[in-house]
Amino acid sequence: MQELFSLKGRVALVTGGSRGIGKMIARGFIAQGAKVYITARKAAACDATARELSTGSSNGGSGECIALPIDISTVAGAQALAKEFSQREARLDILVNNAGAAWAAEFTQFPENGWDKVMNLNLKAPFFLTQALYAPLKAAASAGRPAKVINIASIDGIFVNPLETYSYAASKAGLIHLTRRMAAKLIKDQIVVTAIAPGPFVSDMNIDARDNGEAVAKRVPAGRIGSEEDMAGAAIFLASRAGDYVVGSTLTVDGGVAFGRAGFEGEGWKE
Repeated sequence: MQELFSLKGRVALVTGGSRGIGKMIARGFIAQGAKVYITARKAAACDATARELSTGSSNGGSGECIALPIDISTVAGAQALAKEFSQREARLDILVNNAGAAWAAEFTQFPENGWDKVMNLNLKAPFFLTQALYAPLKAAASAGRPAKVINIASIDGIFVNPLETYSYAASKAGLIHLTRRMAAKLIKDQIVVTAIAPGPFVSDMNIDARDNGEAVAKRVPAGRIGSEEDMAGAAIFLASRAGDYVVGSTLTVDGGVAFGRAGFEGEGWKE
């Protein structure tokens, strides 16, 4: 029981790990002893975050963080990241598919590039990156310690957000179902696939929670926006021994927003 949430000796890869929710998860994994690779499109930001999280005083753990800055929005990019990772590690215990994008536009003006950009990164990339990393995931997996794939979805994939983020909502709903489908296949290889559906957390994507935290908190049943510990704790649970028997599920981490979603209707929720 004392090691139930430990990640000592495990290797993780977090996409979109240079900021926001990805950074929260990476920091949490490191604090639990994992060796964490992070990837992001912007090399400077990725490198800076890796240096910050590798500093023992900043994370309280013994793990380390390594930057692998690559754009994974294409299949070629996903394969390139898998190649770079495999040159460094023979196995991958935990993959967090967190990188994402959002786009808002009025229905009659919603552009094709706003659809394709979001779908490619939010829905296509998690599938093809997991496919590209199948060999190291399988190498890490065993009945006693399965490998983990955690997809970061959104409560926007569960209920209808008043903001016109058509491709974002569709991509996150699709990712929740893709999680179930991948879980049904990969559990046979001792690879456990789950998802997290965050509500309001401070990030550059959720500009309302970032810039208007007090106002958003009033619309959350729990009375506050999510903290770094809330997100890290959920991811650590799923990634560790504690979450080994949770297969195909989406963990909603939102302070009760989805449960009490009527309170959000017409409130200008923004991603």
